[in-house]
Amino acid sequence: MALTIAGSDSGGGAGIQADLKTFAALGVHGTTAVTCVTAQNPRGVRAIQACRETLVRQQIEAVFEELPPRAIKTGMLFSRGIIRVVAEFFRAGKRPPLIVDPVMVATSGARLLQPTAVRAMQEELLPLAALTTPNLDEAAILAGRPLESVEDLRWAAREIHRRYGCPALVKGGHLHGLREAVDLFFDGEAELLLSAPRVAGFSTHGTGCTYSAAVASYLALDLALPRAVEMAKNHITQAIAQGVRATGHDVLNPFWRG
Repeated sequence: MALTIAGSDSGGGAGIQADLKTFAALGVHGTTAVTCVTAQNPRGVRAIQACRETLVRQQIEAVFEELPPRAIKTGMLFSRGIIRVVAEFFRAGKRPPLIVDPVMVATSGARLLQPTAVRAMQEELLPLAALTTPNLDEAAILAGRPLESVEDLRWAAREIHRRYGCPALVKGGHLHGLREAVDLFFDGEAELLLSAPRVAGFSTHGTGCTYSAAVASYLALDLALPRAVEMAKNHITQAIAQGVRATGHDVLNPFWRG
């Protein structure tokens, strides 16, 4: 059992929809708390409507009452108020591991986290996380400087751990000049350099959601965090490599196992 707290993508490529497909592909029952409804397709985000903060909390409470998850991930939280609702819930008692995907900007460039919410995420949510999974741009914001190399990924993972007290998986898929997609995991003790051949010519919409949902799935299946991260890296690599086309658009294939 896993819970995703995230936004809905009407195009089906990212957000809640990507998370549920990933959970199902990995044999985990998925539950949801929808934070925002978006009007979007592979070309861009047209509109965002945030859910009321009380409704977000009620969704989380309803899931925990009857379908207690073994792992949770967050995606698009959008506002300071929603972040605080999630943080308050997780501070209230013993909770399963929380994976924070600090979604800030869509692949199309649309802002998915209000500027006033960044500090709330840094100060209130990340210290509660079992793992955070920033991409290159998000990691630069969290760590405080641009990242341009694999060594920068290593520094950023350690700096995020130092600042916020949580393990970090810094994703370097957008690094230029590399033949491989390289990610760096650091939990305060173990460091993992995860690399896989870069898949050229494939649109990557929804990869961050799918990657973090895979980590949450493997944690729900009782894998230790470093192993869950390794397995999730393989899953997202294959979901890209074995992706499909839908009316002219690239779509990840979380069911690549067949």
